[in-house]
Amino acid sequence: MPEPLILDADAVLWSDGALPLADRDLLVLLHGYGSDEHDLFGLRAYLSPDLVVASLAAPLTPPWPAPGRSWYPIEGLNSRDAAATTAAGEAVLAWLDEHAAGAASVGLLGFSQGGAVSLQTLRLAPERIDYVVNLSGYATPGALPRDAELAERRPPVFWGRGTHDDVIPEPLVLHTTQWLPDVVELSGRVYPGLSHSVSEQELSDVRTFIDKQVAALRSSDDTPSDKG
Repeated sequence: MPEPLILDADAVLWSDGALPLADRDLLVLLHGYGSDEHDLFGLRAYLSPDLVVASLAAPLTPPWPAPGRSWYPIEGLNSRDAAATTAAGEAVLAWLDEHAAGAASVGLLGFSQGGAVSLQTLRLAPERIDYVVNLSGYATPGALPRDAELAERRPPVFWGRGTHDDVIPEPLVLHTTQWLPDVVELSGRVYPGLSHSVSEQELSDVRTFIDKQVAALRSSDDTPSDKG
């Protein structure tokens, strides 16, 4: 049995340093293949300053000469190993166990590979993740034990992609298009002319989506104290 993946806690970039997370809303960023924890960290400028943002470093090194880090191995654009995606999701959950205790809410935002891992993490523990933003990513094919629970909970998921994205294979896009609406509350948008990247309009939509989810979670947690 392969050893579990372990994320490097020292490599994590925090928007607020190592502040306590008690009653704070946490957004965890998962970068794409061949990138690293610095790649998505700049997105915090487009998000609410009230969020605590943590940008994780993937646990693997791609084969030379690819730069950066990876969440799971890929062999060509048509090969994606579901077990490896699951292992990456389990590593994210282990990091949350150790470093995100006490957060008022936990959201995941992933790009490409990171988007696939974000969704897989949600599927592994639907009660742990409040919402997911999947940018230019996909849902990993194959059933997981808690998919039925996921479909009952129907957590909010934003899935954004471009019409000119030629990196994610079409069968994976088709699978995601068919599968996601059955198990989550999907906010999906396709951006004309966008390649395998993120646009200003998409980031504006992401901010609106996250602000809505955090406000709804905060509202559901409010308990009237002046009654009776």
